[in-house]
Amino acid sequence: MAAWQKEQDALAEMGVAIVGASVEPKEVVQEIAEKAGVSFPMAYGITREQADLLGSWWSDDRGGYIQPTEFLLGRGGTVLGAMYASGPVGRISPDEAVHFIEGRERARLRSS
Repeated sequence: MAAWQKEQDALAEMGVAIVGASVEPKEVVQEIAEKAGVSFPMAYGITREQADLLGSWWSDDRGGYIQPTEFLLGRGGTVLGAMYASGPVGRISPDEAVHFIEGRERARLRSS
């Protein structure tokens, strides 16, 4: 979360919003966000049913939790990129997201 927070200004300049989500209860998510200095919205209490709607991998160990699931959404909610993990490796980095979005914008501007 802290890495995304660092890129928040650059992403905001491109019209990009960051939203996070967790299975943890509100109090835990607030504490984590405060410690990381996160100012973007964070959803809490994500259920298995909600994870299933996203197509996320759900792990049943340790009481159950959602594995990382990330989406880059374009104008109108079109999914431009998605990442579904089945473990702690393989997340989209904020730098990669910025690079991807800049490339899409350059291509969009060239074609218009």
